[in-house]
Amino acid sequence: MPDSPDVAGDWTPATRDRLVGLPVDVAPMLLGALLETTVDGERVVVRLTEVEAYHGLGTGDVPDPGSHARMGPTPRNATMWGEPGHLYVYLSHGIHSCVNVVCGTDGTAGGVLLRAGEVIGGADVARRRRAARGASGVIASRDLARGPGRVGSAVGLRHPMHDGIDAVTGEVLTGASARLLLAVTLPPAIASGPRVGVAGVAGTDAFPWRFWISGDPTVSAFRWGRGAGPVKATRPGVLD
Repeated sequence: MPDSPDVAGDWTPATRDRLVGLPVDVAPMLLGALLETTVDGERVVVRLTEVEAYHGLGTGDVPDPGSHARMGPTPRNATMWGEPGHLYVYLSHGIHSCVNVVCGTDGTAGGVLLRAGEVIGGADVARRRRAARGASGVIASRDLARGPGRVGSAVGLRHPMHDGIDAVTGEVLTGASARLLLAVTLPPAIASGPRVGVAGVAGTDAFPWRFWISGDPTVSAFRWGRGAGPVKATRPGVLD
């Protein structure tokens, strides 16, 4: 993989128009895409291998009880209600900065959590950032961005200073810039299933809104959330 991907060949810059659909429809399109960040002059590129869709209040036909925006706009989730292509960066468990691509129309809430990826540029930078965040020992290449907190750490985007950064224009925000490049051709084997570690019905197979590249070693391990588990559904989000 070249250090500077050929934008005109394998990837094309994301546009707002490509991201205006429902998160559950946009999410699979992000597999194989590249997230390129430059933070304090240091560049990292991650090829996305696993994502999860989240809808906000009034987004789509199925209410999403697992979304930060399920109750409407708040100061925390304000970025999710803005124009597509910005990155919603939030703090998980008071420790980990996690990165979402905002999608849907301006004024509706939606995001796609970047759950995992392969670091294809700036691996030494990503490894140093991971170590600075408390990772110990030798970090295997497959584990550099395997999990949403590790993705945030590897690419160097932090809450709250980078929340809302624009991955379409690449405009600099607090010493950082981000670019999202979509794959011209989607990976041949895409799987879907329940979201990882989400509590209650939102984490069951009534919401098969996690998508990943089948067989890719960087995809994170699955676990059921509290009170979640297999259920029978007639369609996503509707239980018998």
